[in-house]
Amino acid sequence: MADRRDHRIIDGKAVQQRLLAGIRAELEAAAETHPVGRLVSISIGPSPEIEVYVRNQARAATTAGLPFEQVVWEAAATQEACKRKIAALNDDPSVLGIILQRPVPAHIHVRSLQSAIHPLKDVEGMNPASIGNIVYNDIALAPCTAAAAVEMVRATGLPLPGLEVVMIGHSEIVGKPVAFLLMAEGATVTVCHHMTRSVAMHSRRADVVIVAVGKAHLIGPEMIKPGAAVIDIGINQVTDAAGKVRILGDVDTEAVREVAGWITPVPGGVGPVTVAMLMRNALTAHRRQVAAGWLEPARA
Repeated sequence: MADRRDHRIIDGKAVQQRLLAGIRAELEAAAETHPVGRLVSISIGPSPEIEVYVRNQARAATTAGLPFEQVVWEAAATQEACKRKIAALNDDPSVLGIILQRPVPAHIHVRSLQSAIHPLKDVEGMNPASIGNIVYNDIALAPCTAAAAVEMVRATGLPLPGLEVVMIGHSEIVGKPVAFLLMAEGATVTVCHHMTRSVAMHSRRADVVIVAVGKAHLIGPEMIKPGAAVIDIGINQVTDAAGKVRILGDVDTEAVREVAGWITPVPGGVGPVTVAMLMRNALTAHRRQVAAGWLEPARA
């Protein structure tokens, strides 16, 4: 029977499963010399919108062979109380990594809490030190979504050195890190944002277009060079005329797929790979904690 899959679509779930299988094998080997701790997911107050992310993370952790613990702190917890609890997790050798779920209550300064997570337990890559390290080509603990976007480019098979990439969006946790990660790999990167005079002028010449803006269907086929790879990081909730809520990316996928050589769907593209990058960061964190002498050797 003929394979009817559209090979222009990069299946994020397939990429995720491939990555998690490799991570599991490496973690099992690492555990033979030093015990692997648990991932701790922190939510401040109950939040239904967080639950789907936590479930996906827990499922991926199980596949990768990582213990996963979900904790929910009181919504009224103070900034200082949260910092003290994070400090205790930093000091606990049985905790491999800390995940701070967002959003947080309005009275909590999220960047301050991210800064309180020790860089060697920052599996999300959100501590300013982790993000700053990327400038120096230390890309091992990068922000997960940014790392996932780069992994999706790798999935095309395109060689990264010399690749012409346009990054549309310049946020601190996605756009800017993506640019630095790709430059570390030898790509030539142009970053476009809301003050760029003609985004299409840049995107039409790119081998790869990566989009993280938060505007549904911002990118159409007229903005893409034939055969280019398009990596869509956007997630937008849109209510159609019938009142049904749909999840759309920043790219008009159905139209652009007729032009692009590769394209990521939304949902099912970058999202699953972002969770896999969280697990890969956990593996890196374990190795660095061993190198730092934080962990006792496993008993025979």
